[in-house]
Amino acid sequence: MVTYQQGWSRLDLTDTPLGPISLVFSHNGLASLSYEEDRKAIPPNMPTAKAAWAVAIKQNLIAYFFGLPMEFQPLPLHLDGTPFQLRVWGELQRIPRGKTVSYQELATRVGNPKAARAVGQAVGANPLPIIIPCHRVINADGRLGGYSSGLHRKEWLLRHEGVDI
Repeated sequence: MVTYQQGWSRLDLTDTPLGPISLVFSHNGLASLSYEEDRKAIPPNMPTAKAAWAVAIKQNLIAYFFGLPMEFQPLPLHLDGTPFQLRVWGELQRIPRGKTVSYQELATRVGNPKAARAVGQAVGANPLPIIIPCHRVINADGRLGGYSSGLHRKEWLLRHEGVDI
């Protein structure tokens, strides 16, 4: 969970295929990406982001939604998580566009093959969906599994990236 601090800023994207999205920035980089129904925790009076990298992240998201083959690195990110969560989130960024891995495979990749459930919790706590592509993790049997912002969004993102569901 992201703890918003004084001096952070916000940028809203109102017209995306997945509905309105809010991006929140710390002084170090992008700290959270929230869909409309998840934005309740963001202070409403947060100032608008004006940093050059905020504009770059917005442009990357627009390019992504237009279907351009690009990745979101090396964008400045402000990640606040446990060491295990940070390992999982780092490994998520290595899953190529159009590919999926199982929670079990991701657990093996982070060095703990018996931690599929803990990996699922770390994936669900990802503060930057889309940017850190947690939607690319599915159940071992091929079912979608969960997605903190709704399975309809996970399905849309995977189809958008060319995954046959």
